Amino acid sequence: MPELPEVETIARALKTELIGKRILSADLRWARTLATPSPSIFKKQIAGQKILDISRRAKYLIIHLETYNFLIHLRMSGDLIIRRGKIKPEKHDRLLLKLSDQKYLAFNDTRKFGRIWLTDQPDKILGKLGPEPLEKNFTAQWLFENLHAHKRQLKPLLLDQTFIAGLGNIYTDECLHIAKLHPCIVSNRITKEQALSLRKAIRAVLKEGIRRNGASIDWVYRGGEFQNYFRVYGREDEQCPVCGTKIQKLTVGQRGTHICPTCQQMR
Repeated sequence: MPELPEVETIARALKTELIGKRILSADLRWARTLATPSPSIFKKQIAGQKILDISRRAKYLIIHLETYNFLIHLRMSGDLIIRRGKIKPEKHDRLLLKLSDQKYLAFNDTRKFGRIWLTDQPDKILGKLGPEPLEKNFTAQWLFENLHAHKRQLKPLLLDQTFIAGLGNIYTDECLHIAKLHPCIVSNRITKEQALSLRKAIRAVLKEGIRRNGASIDWVYRGGEFQNYFRVYGREDEQCPVCGTKIQKLTVGQRGTHICPTCQQMR
């Protein structure tokens, strides 16, 4: 599943291609991709809308239209592709938007988990999300206080999108290694110094991920190179870049988790 850096990379790339274009028509090829409204209303409402801007909230892409917000969550295998000229739908295309300037925006999704929404009330979908970790309001004090407001294992809490928006399995493993925190430590045991280290690690890892256009780890994500700089994720039995200990793979909250048992001890 693409995480914050991958979604931010996609949003930035689409901006250069789509802002100012008008949506002429929609070909919804798999109805369950659409969460809301109904297919007939969706096709009617989106036709003729001009694309004003593209942004990101957590792992959601937001295409800002004249009247509505078009939200896209890529989930496990979703991808957005610009195509030009006369085209034929591809096997896994779930939505094709015909645009002005002889372009199409294709939502291609092999596993069919991705979802789209067309709404004039985006807060109904986005309102429960936690703070953006790269925004100013994500402070070490906020993090410390909110970690102590819960009594949960640290990694599952960080993956909870209502706690912090945008972190996923890859970047959580990476930032916990930098902060020297075990993923199973209970959140209300984190000290203020550890919360400060964790905040710094989260922001540093996400910024580096964005700088490197995210991570390309399977057939879906193209062009990123952050996978070449992983410290622990996917590096089971390889040496920790800090101490040389073999990296271990655990299961934490039903998620594969990579740690250095020396750098990230339970304390």
